[in-house]
Amino acid sequence: MSSPRSVSLPHYAWAAGHILVLLGTVYTLLGLVTFSGRNKSYYLSYAGAILSWGIVVYKSLGAPQPNKAYLQRALLDENVQYLLLAFYWFFQKPIYVTLVPFATFSLFHTLTFIRTTVLPKPPSTPAAAAGAPKPTPPPATLSTKASKQIQAWVKAHYEQAMLFVSYVEVVIVFGRVFLGAVTFQNSLLAPLFFAHFLRLRYYLSPPTRQAFAWVSAQVDHGIGHPSCPPMVKKGVTVARDLIIRYSESVLSVNQAPAAGGAAPAAGARPAAAR
Repeated sequence: MSSPRSVSLPHYAWAAGHILVLLGTVYTLLGLVTFSGRNKSYYLSYAGAILSWGIVVYKSLGAPQPNKAYLQRALLDENVQYLLLAFYWFFQKPIYVTLVPFATFSLFHTLTFIRTTVLPKPPSTPAAAAGAPKPTPPPATLSTKASKQIQAWVKAHYEQAMLFVSYVEVVIVFGRVFLGAVTFQNSLLAPLFFAHFLRLRYYLSPPTRQAFAWVSAQVDHGIGHPSCPPMVKKGVTVARDLIIRYSESVLSVNQAPAAGGAAPAAGARPAAAR
């Protein structure tokens, strides 16, 4: 017999939020295939994100406190950063691609929730008495096999998923909000807000730094081509200098608490609520 698992209500609410993000994002993005806007599912997805990340932030930082120490700690917490980002996108005109990073995290959390909470806990092998032969372990059940497969898949794909999220954020999402601001499809503040978010991610996330390095290499390759006009080279160089100056401006970064928006065991994004 498998032993019962004690799970708190906040944990179920946290999981429900991630499931809502995952299913809502899939439904919303499928609307792009059929050329139908699905704004309701977009906002429901971000409501789920706010619920899940909000629970994690409350569990890790406690109730908000009106003091400088709490504020500094909160702003350098990756969970808080994603919670604020979810709030921002929730109150803006829908930009569907912004859901992709949140849905990626939610996929891993949903799988982990299924493995650790939904599937029955494998029965433990009884200890052998002194001098007695080692007891035969119970045969693996279907749920036990599923649990091991989920665990192996999450462990094998976690780092790739975090790198995927970083590239989506740096290249696709920022590119979308920047072009959207230029063409007046979204707020002019959106690229500035998201640029500050990426600046914090750059300090705290190695995959984000890797994504920025790739973008920088592509820019160097482009402006180094003989056919690139001198004015373009100069403009890109000036723009890059401004970006570097902004990103390297003084930022008090202490060791930020680990977050776990993708896989709780990996310690790089918002952690599970218990």
